[in-house]
Amino acid sequence: MVQTAKDFGAKGLAYIAITGDGTRKSSFAKFISEQEMDGLVEALDGKAGDLLLFAADQNKVVFSVLGNLRMEMAKNLNLLDKNEYQFLWVTEFPLLEYSEEQGRFTAMHHPFTMPMEEDILLMDTEPEDVRANAYDITLNGYELGSGSVRIHQNDIQEKVFDVLGFDREDVHERFGFLLDAFRYGVPPHVGLGFGLDRLVMLMAGEDNIREVIAFPKVKDASCLMTQAPGAVDEKQLDELGIMLSDKRAES
Repeated sequence: MVQTAKDFGAKGLAYIAITGDGTRKSSFAKFISEQEMDGLVEALDGKAGDLLLFAADQNKVVFSVLGNLRMEMAKNLNLLDKNEYQFLWVTEFPLLEYSEEQGRFTAMHHPFTMPMEEDILLMDTEPEDVRANAYDITLNGYELGSGSVRIHQNDIQEKVFDVLGFDREDVHERFGFLLDAFRYGVPPHVGLGFGLDRLVMLMAGEDNIREVIAFPKVKDASCLMTQAPGAVDEKQLDELGIMLSDKRAES
C-alpha cells in the first residue's frame, strides 16, 4: 500500500491499525498525544479490526493518492462486482488551478469552458473559487465521457484570458478569429464526448482497455499486427508533398 501511494505522488503513507482487542498501533504515535490520537480515531469512526490510512500533502496529491489507493484496495479485497454498473456525474469542477511552476493560473479543462454564471463576479477577486460549467460521466470509477458549456460571450472569454495571464496582443493574434466571431453573436453551445471503447471494456469485464481495441498500440505507439509505422513509398510522399529529413544526420 505504501508503494501504491508513492506511485501516485505521496512521499509516504501513515496509518493507525486497531487490533481485535482495541489495541492501537500507529506509524506516527510518537509525534502526537494520546488525546489527539483518540480524536483521529473518533473522527474516522475507527473500530476494532480497522486500518486507518492518512496522506499529507497538497490537496491535489492527497485526493489522487487516497482515491487511487481506495480503488486498489477494493480490487485486492474483491469488493468490486464487475456485473454491477454504478454511474456517476461529476460536476462543478474548478475552472482554474494555480501553477506554482508557471506562477499563474491555468485552465483545468481548457480556456474556452464557461464559468458558472453565479461565479463570474469572482474572476477578479477569487479566481480559484470559480467553478466550471463542465461535467464528466463515470462508470465504476472510469471516466466514460467529458463535456462542457463553451464560452460564447466576448467579454467573458477575454476575462478568462486575462486571468490566465495571456498578453492581449498575443490573444488577438492567436484567437482573434474567435473573439471577432463572438461580436456577431454566437449561440450557447454544449457538448459531450464519450469513449465507446471504455464502455465496451467494462461490459466485457476487462480491466485494460487494450483488451477491447482491435489494433492496440504498444508503448512506442507501434502496432504489432500491422507493423505500423512502416516505410512509406516515395511516390506516396510526392503525392502528399512531404519531404523527409534525417534530423540525426543534421545534428
